[in-house]
Amino acid sequence: MADIRRFPFTLHLRSNPTNYVIHTRKGALAHRGAGAAFFFRPLNAAISEVPIAESELSMLFRARTVDFQEVSVQATVTYRFGDPAVAAERIDFSIDPYRGQWIGKPLEQVGTRITELAQQYAVEHISTVPLVELLSTGVPIVRSTTAAGLAADARLAETSVIVIAVRIVSIRPQPDLEKALETPVREQVQQQADAASYERRALAVERERTIAENELQSKIELATREQHLVQQEGANAQRRATEEAATARITATSVAERDRIRTESEAARTRELGTARAEAETARLGSYAGVDPALLTALAMNALAEHLPAIGTLNLTPDVLTQALTKLGAAPAAAPAPAPSRD
Repeated sequence: MADIRRFPFTLHLRSNPTNYVIHTRKGALAHRGAGAAFFFRPLNAAISEVPIAESELSMLFRARTVDFQEVSVQATVTYRFGDPAVAAERIDFSIDPYRGQWIGKPLEQVGTRITELAQQYAVEHISTVPLVELLSTGVPIVRSTTAAGLAADARLAETSVIVIAVRIVSIRPQPDLEKALETPVREQVQQQADAASYERRALAVERERTIAENELQSKIELATREQHLVQQEGANAQRRATEEAATARITATSVAERDRIRTESEAARTRELGTARAEAETARLGSYAGVDPALLTALAMNALAEHLPAIGTLNLTPDVLTQALTKLGAAPAAAPAPAPSRD
């Protein structure tokens, strides 16, 4: 809407660049153009403001197909005014000189006319098409038919209305009919989903079977390897026992041979030692030949005394000393004749 400000004895109007203003003073054209700004007196001025920007008009209407099925059509029409001056002559776009607002409702009037015309062209086409064909391929045809009808309409051309585009948002049947039409497709989609589910399940079963076979094959291969391992360990143990037995046998043989040699050497040494001792004893006894027996007795006593324990104190009584002296005195007289020589 135009911006109007009050000044002493006059008013000032400033419009937007998307609005075309026509100002007449006392029936004569004073100002015109988009985004105009000027001073005026409200008592002798008539001002019209026509939007020149594109506008969109949404509509919803019902139609009936050739097979007597009712459908709802939702569409949007984009339009603009080609010549604002012509539009201002055919439609009342006058504004209040004090408030800058439209006195009437021009856009609603234009919208009603476009809606009725678009509905007329769309319904005329829909009434000649079956429902299934309309729902499947009818949207582009309805759009092109409606756009062509609006573009060629003489009443819109007289008001300088240019239809830029027509969009058919949707064409929908009644809810119960729509549900009935969706049932076959829904069933088909469900069947495809079931088939996909069954295929997925079969694939899962096949994969599980493959996994089970692989596990079984792995177990068989593991058991085979374990059997080979046991056999190899048994062979290794048997070979190890054989080698240990041979080693023990060789060790025992060497030990026995060593013991035999040591025993023989010890026996030979013992024999040699005995022989040497016997020869020494014989030589020692031979050295005693022809020796006085009393001397031999004294030597024997001396040897015996060497092997007796130490005597700390010896008490000799007169009786013991008398008997010992008597025996020593009698010993030379009773001594036997010397033994003949062994030589």
